[in-house]
Amino acid sequence: MDIYQETPGAKMIYLIRRKPDTSREELVMHWFANHMPLVVNGQQEAAKSGQLHATKYTVFLFDADREGHYSWDGMAQLWWNKPLQKPVVPFGTEPTDMFQVKAEPYVPWATREFVVMDGQGDLTTTPNRMNAEYPCTRSGFFRVSFLVKARAQVDYAAFFDHWLRVHVPNVNKTMEKVGGFRYVVSHSIDPEQEQYAGLAELYFHDASGWDEYRDTIEPDGMEAWVDGTGMLVLRGQTEMVGIP
Repeated sequence: MDIYQETPGAKMIYLIRRKPDTSREELVMHWFANHMPLVVNGQQEAAKSGQLHATKYTVFLFDADREGHYSWDGMAQLWWNKPLQKPVVPFGTEPTDMFQVKAEPYVPWATREFVVMDGQGDLTTTPNRMNAEYPCTRSGFFRVSFLVKARAQVDYAAFFDHWLRVHVPNVNKTMEKVGGFRYVVSHSIDPEQEQYAGLAELYFHDASGWDEYRDTIEPDGMEAWVDGTGMLVLRGQTEMVGIP
């Protein structure tokens, strides 16, 4: 029996990198104060009028690496009842708000989500007590996101089968051993057209859980499928919630 559940619909991911002349703080301020409210209001209006709309919206911020660099500043995730098509022209090419002025143009990445460990009891979302309820922020965790790149000419069906049937149980068992509380895997719906084959998100209560995880996890053959030089392992401790 599978130990995971597939989320209905599609999880659309938007990887965000700021422009060279924009500071990290500047990007995040415009993201939270200017862009997120527009997205939230737009989805609420679409829902009211019976149009296609996102049912959930979260922004994940990444920390700098040991050298102080950011491969990506963050990613937005929106859940829809079906995948969205990529636009002919990336979003922000002609900016429509100050966030898009500060960010490099971006496109959606359609994924299929599998929630292995839910952990929502340890990942709470509390609406703002003052000002608008959303967007709000949350922290108090240590998240590790694996942007997984496949080897060239990989058989994606076989790769995804190994990921779910062999690697996921191994990671899940290790997470339980070290006290991790949330584990989510997202597979690219059209992996041959995407930069990454998928995303894995592991949540711990603090950085020591991640250290223990790395000391405990056993090999399971995943390395035969993954391009280790192209994979990114990004850490984060803050999220911004637009639609809970």
